[in-house]
Amino acid sequence: MVELPALELPEDGKLSHNITHFARALRRAGLPIGPGRVIDAIRAVEAAGFSERTDFYWTLHACFVSRPEHRLTFAQVFRLYWRDPRFLEHMMSLMLPAVRGTQHERAAAAAEKRAAEALLDGAQRETPATEPAEEEPEIEIDASLTASGEERLKTLDFEQMSVDEMAAARRMLARLTLPVKPLMSRRTAAAARGRLPDWRATFRDALRRGGEVHDFAQKKRRTRWPNLIVLCDISGSMSAYSRTVLHFVHAVANQKGAGWARVHAFTFGTRLTNITRHMAARDVDAALAGAGAEAQDWEGGTRIGACLHAFNRDWSRRVLGQGAVVLLITDGLDRDDPAPLAREMERLQLSARRLIWINPLLRWDGFAPKARGIAAMLPHVDCFRAGHTIAALEDLAAAIGSATDSGEKARLMAALQGQDQSRSGRPATEPPGWQRISQ
Repeated sequence: MVELPALELPEDGKLSHNITHFARALRRAGLPIGPGRVIDAIRAVEAAGFSERTDFYWTLHACFVSRPEHRLTFAQVFRLYWRDPRFLEHMMSLMLPAVRGTQHERAAAAAEKRAAEALLDGAQRETPATEPAEEEPEIEIDASLTASGEERLKTLDFEQMSVDEMAAARRMLARLTLPVKPLMSRRTAAAARGRLPDWRATFRDALRRGGEVHDFAQKKRRTRWPNLIVLCDISGSMSAYSRTVLHFVHAVANQKGAGWARVHAFTFGTRLTNITRHMAARDVDAALAGAGAEAQDWEGGTRIGACLHAFNRDWSRRVLGQGAVVLLITDGLDRDDPAPLAREMERLQLSARRLIWINPLLRWDGFAPKARGIAAMLPHVDCFRAGHTIAALEDLAAAIGSATDSGEKARLMAALQGQDQSRSGRPATEPPGWQRISQ
């Protein structure tokens, strides 16, 4: 087999300058790239050659990407910079606000807006100095009835945020709290102004005084704080939301006085990983870096039933005692058999005081429980809510504090029952015993 010789780079070529500019765009997009990696990338391209685009892509990928969460950003920046001949016009269209009602409307993909901002950063500063600057007309805008930037950011989807918007959102998530009310315990404690009589203490005091009762002792019921259990999906379809939600989990875990006895965090994709000790770190970047190194299945497949089985078998008896609240963060898209998934969800609900499912797919107006995994999980949760914005995460306090708050579960359960009846071919108004009589 004859090997084709690699193409040699010309001495006066501009490929090294393009790689350097490409590395600057990646650094502005959030990748930790220094001069050493740029030099290694240029040398690697010189060694590998420039004959195939696939080889060129993976050569730069090996030099610039060191974390799983940076793969998507690298792919978007590479596509915009190297493959699309009209990438500048395409990026400018991504930077413009979307207008609803057009036929060619398309939302920016995950990390695409951040890639566009990284490549367009400094484009206005690169205009020639000899070109006279045009005077722009001064426009006065009455902002008395407009929403503030912080309020707009609360309702913006995490997947559509830019680099600066994501940084501002993380700062807002660091200030969020998730308070919980204490639980009344069956145990009691002595109290000077308690509401319950303490007969044992009263009789013990009377025995010390020769059997005469001088005063009645009182007691009150003790209060205890529940645990918060977070099960976060880190599969490929949830990667854009799981990192942001883990910022929120880190803020709750390090919030003093929020009321939780302890916050336990688990990630799952193809396997279950306990990241509780990483969430205890004070620095959120160090916490997420440790969690990413611990969870080897980041942006992989999804096996919700197997991961819940591992949690119920190994961790439920340890962390789900004393009225624990479980936050299940997943889109429910599972390819395994839905029957074992339903059994594990039922066991999880019976072990927890309250099971709250956070699903980012609920942001779509036409969302329906058509997937088999979602249909199997939905009947076994206490509350079903969206988690794609900061405002949705702020509403979790109401869902945890109120035992009657079910979110969107009632509406989706009605839709699920309508789907089952349409599949069976029976009318929706049939009596409960119709199926048993017909058999």
